[in-house]
Amino acid sequence: MDPKEYEIMYRAEQSHWWYQGMAAITRSILEIFYAPGSGLAILDAGCGTGAGLLFLSQYGSVTGLDISAHALRFCADRGCTEIGRASVMALPFREETFDLVTSFDILYFEGIHDEMALQETARVLRPGGRLLIRVPAFDWLRGTHDARVSTAHRYTAKELAQKLLKSGFAIEFMSYANMILFPLALLKRFSERWRLAPQQDSDLAVNVGAFSGLLRSCLVLESHLIRHRRFPFGLSVIAVGKKNSLRRSS
Repeated sequence: MDPKEYEIMYRAEQSHWWYQGMAAITRSILEIFYAPGSGLAILDAGCGTGAGLLFLSQYGSVTGLDISAHALRFCADRGCTEIGRASVMALPFREETFDLVTSFDILYFEGIHDEMALQETARVLRPGGRLLIRVPAFDWLRGTHDARVSTAHRYTAKELAQKLLKSGFAIEFMSYANMILFPLALLKRFSERWRLAPQQDSDLAVNVGAFSGLLRSCLVLESHLIRHRRFPFGLSVIAVGKKNSLRRSS
């Protein structure tokens, strides 16, 4: 990924409507299974610039891992200390170390073998431990932002479910997310293809002004609805997989 994107992410994560809204959705799903203060051993595999580490610390002790030294420097700037550099395809931990592993928009990057990463996740989870995973949806929705962040693939819910099952997870939750804003995103993606000059700025750097509050409110509304119903489409796929207690590490 373009190193400049990490600085954009770092500056956006505390205030950008997408990050705030997706954090609300993530929290809502996580709290189906765990309450704050649960004392979990947590690994954020692909922690990026570290905003997730601060959020997840409410649920237990969090270790952050990322392959990018640029990202880890921003984690350190946030005051995060339990961080390390490694690939999600070769986690530097013993078997059955963690209660929860999170993976927020990681598997889709170029150079990542998703099934290898999922198998490594299962290895480091304790029996009955869980993976909370989010990936971008629908490969035909690729846009200029995907090119900037080195997207290799976008997923369908069915495809992600198959990969989770193959890696030894029982699926406890599966839904699309960011459904309300899907038509706007679809319009934007198609408009990118019609432009004579490509968009130069990252999607995260685009200023939507007064619409920011409205966009955030749409995602917050979804965070309340998603606990009770599953969305048939959206810009992301979110799942919770529970490690099969009978699984044996190879």
